[in-house]
Amino acid sequence: MNLSRNAPFEHPFAAAFARAIDTICAPLSPGTDRVYRGTARNFLLFLLDSYPRLQDLEDLRRDPHVLGWLFHLRSHQPPLAATTYILRILLLRVVFQQLAWSEKLPELAFLLTRQDVPRAPHRLPRPLSAEQDQAIQQELLRRNDLEANVFLLLRHTGMRIGEAADLSFDCLHSTTPEHWAILVPLGKLKTERMVPVDASVCAFVQRLRFFRSFDPLPPDGRLLARAGCKNTLVRKLRQYLHEAATAVGISAKVVPHQLRHTYATEMLRSGVDLAAVMKLLGHTSADMTMLYLDVSLTDLRREYERAMAQPRHLVPAPRLPASSSRSAANGVLDSLAYAQHVLELFRRTLTDQTQRRPFDRIANHLSKLISKIRKLTTAEK
Repeated sequence: MNLSRNAPFEHPFAAAFARAIDTICAPLSPGTDRVYRGTARNFLLFLLDSYPRLQDLEDLRRDPHVLGWLFHLRSHQPPLAATTYILRILLLRVVFQQLAWSEKLPELAFLLTRQDVPRAPHRLPRPLSAEQDQAIQQELLRRNDLEANVFLLLRHTGMRIGEAADLSFDCLHSTTPEHWAILVPLGKLKTERMVPVDASVCAFVQRLRFFRSFDPLPPDGRLLARAGCKNTLVRKLRQYLHEAATAVGISAKVVPHQLRHTYATEMLRSGVDLAAVMKLLGHTSADMTMLYLDVSLTDLRREYERAMAQPRHLVPAPRLPASSSRSAANGVLDSLAYAQHVLELFRRTLTDQTQRRPFDRIANHLSKLISKIRKLTTAEK
């Protein structure tokens, strides 16, 4: 059955579903109400098409009705986005729970379970590339205004932007006469932490204190003044970073959280222990920090492969024997070694893995052949 989004249709369950959604969405926004009704419509259209004889709500079963709908979602063409698939299951589950109470049918609450909701896909953090990071930092240093120093502080401490907005005026603490740390307030995970900083980061804080001292708003104990609510300040800062990134020619959207990812990846690349990075970021679970490790290893692998693809990293080419001064066997070895080197030079110019694979096999055969000849030469001696 192929009905347009708003085409009217009739189903025996439609009235019950509508009442349940009215109750659920009474305190919610109109947008949420539309999403609930769209999900219910999708489910009822499936029942109307696949099980037209289903008339009574008490006859609704997990198998085949609900499981059939789940299969219908998974086989949708084009495939549904993972978040859309998960959202539809969650919303229909809430509707079933409301129906179980309002229609006095408790079994409806178990038609969809938590196990039916797949885990949301893990999106790896997006650290800035080395070129982007350097360009943005140089632009922020050039501007040297309040917003620029906020983002330089974020970049070199790994703070979230919301945590920076809540920093106290006296957030900078001396741990020893020559060592400093910033007290990061309660943030997203309700954790408080001390982040060690160097002299340059201390300078960022001092500049922010200077800007705060000239702000017309009265002191409120915070490092950053708020003309309105916290969200207004955060939106203003986000827009500033976007403008700074655009000014240095970065067309991709850059968000403040990427500075945190860049800081974490830099720490891991520098050899900082995973547990220490977890403390610096204020994570409560090592699994969260492991995402940054995955990114770090991926970046390192990509850089390694890029370096290995450059012929200048090869050892000097062996000389092709021009005379028969060496014995016959050694002359063959010299020729094979030279052929192996030339083959490797050519193989590393190929970017397509499909094209490189046959030459990889030839290179392996050459290595085995050289090894066998060396063994034979050694046995004769």
